[in-house]
Amino acid sequence: MGALWMAATGMAKAQVYKASEPLAHTFSIVARDPATGEMAVGVQSHWFSVGTAVPWAEAGVGVVATQSFTNKSFGPKGLALLKEGKTPEEALAILLAGDEGREVRQVAILDAKGRVAVHTGKQCIRYAGDITGKNFSVQANMMLTDKVWPAMAKAFEKSDGQPLAERVMLALQAGQEAGGDIRGQQSAALVVVKGQGSDQPWEDRIIDLRVDDSEHPLQELGRLLKTYRAYQHMNNGDLAVEKGQMQQAMQEYGAAEKMFPNNQEMKYWHAITLANNGQVEEAAKLLREVYRKDSNWRELTSRLPEVGLLTVNKQNLDKLINLK
Repeated sequence: MGALWMAATGMAKAQVYKASEPLAHTFSIVARDPATGEMAVGVQSHWFSVGTAVPWAEAGVGVVATQSFTNKSFGPKGLALLKEGKTPEEALAILLAGDEGREVRQVAILDAKGRVAVHTGKQCIRYAGDITGKNFSVQANMMLTDKVWPAMAKAFEKSDGQPLAERVMLALQAGQEAGGDIRGQQSAALVVVKGQGSDQPWEDRIIDLRVDDSEHPLQELGRLLKTYRAYQHMNNGDLAVEKGQMQQAMQEYGAAEKMFPNNQEMKYWHAITLANNGQVEEAAKLLREVYRKDSNWRELTSRLPEVGLLTVNKQNLDKLINLK
């Protein structure tokens, strides 16, 4: 019995304990928003920097989550197979056929049409399982309870109508609340790509957020997503200014600052935009608050005219720099 156990253990180690195959035992979701076409991968694990191993995504193609004893090559290879015209089921079958460690793998593939294929190997550590639904799949291994992935599926389905990134976050939070990784928490990641690719691939990855090492990675990931949304408002405000839509710009800037009232940079650039559009008094009110927090912003204001980012006359520039 002992010899048999040692032989089996040695075989398992030969298959799975490799530096190129991290032990990303985890729970994840791959999902698509049928209204926008966006696709996403969300993941959390008690493993350092899970975002560098599990989630893979390409706009207009699909997303992949590869976990358990992770075969990272399944990410790029899976996406390449989808680009060749393979369905997720066909792509998954090809990947697993050439993998001796298939029984310790967990993989989910979703394509731009919302089709899903998932594999949970027979030797994935208990509790392990998956659930597929319309435009999504949830999968988990080495969980504290067998309630994790059902809770994730339920949370995702109940959140229909919300933005895809927020729906993925709700699913991950539900998985954690149902027990999560038996070892606890350490890292998390969220990736969202467009439903259609373009000739500007640098614009096709909408969200790419990672928390590599934290006692509360989902909480931090949620904060980062909220920050992303706030900066979206800032960008929308800048666009409105360019179009001369000042009321809309003020609404966007206000929305951003409401989300993060202590973020001095948001207030600062809001103020500079106001100044450039002739609203110097309104700009001064905001800059005065910012300067009180950190005088370096005052110095930055003095440097902006030389690169054309602050276009007020000398009198107003002196006023904005020398605020008390």
